[in-house]
Amino acid sequence: MYGRKAYQLVKEFASGEKGQLAPFNSDLFEQVVAECSQHHKELQSLIRKIEEEGLDIQTARNADYYGALIHHLALVRNKRCLMAYMYNRAEIMQSLSWKIGHVLPKEIEEKLSHSEEEYFKKHSAALKSCMSKLMVDLTVDMVPPKDPYIQVRVLDDIGEGILLSDDRTANFVRHSMHFLKRTDAEPFISQGLMEELTS
Repeated sequence: MYGRKAYQLVKEFASGEKGQLAPFNSDLFEQVVAECSQHHKELQSLIRKIEEEGLDIQTARNADYYGALIHHLALVRNKRCLMAYMYNRAEIMQSLSWKIGHVLPKEIEEKLSHSEEEYFKKHSAALKSCMSKLMVDLTVDMVPPKDPYIQVRVLDDIGEGILLSDDRTANFVRHSMHFLKRTDAEPFISQGLMEELTS
């Protein structure tokens, strides 16, 4: 039945957890693209047949016209489903660039298609360029903090001699605790390398 695979693709996205990416379903996506190509071929064939019979496409109301109409509407529906799938995934990737920064964790990166990886890189580069021109990090403190300093614990070895915003260096070894500016700690927290300690 026409449009069933495209429906499955959208349904798969809609049934997922809100704000979370499921692995890109390249197999089903390609099947829908192949179905679109088949509809396009059938549509062109029927239009040629109508023209060869000397009928006007605008006024002809025979079986070929209605067949062409069905293929056209199925093609449009499939394209809309493909666009909805890609658009909603792109929105999640955009929100991830605000939440976790310019580098995706491996477990999220594995869920993206090649074109989505490129999209995320370009979106992140554009965001980074904008922030450098404004000279402000827009991804930090989406909610204004009560205190600009926070206490953190390092969850994984990050390294020694890490340069902080106030030109100090810090050694971030596993399980060490630090009192840092929120802006210095946020990138590490979003990557899962540090955790904020709350009293």
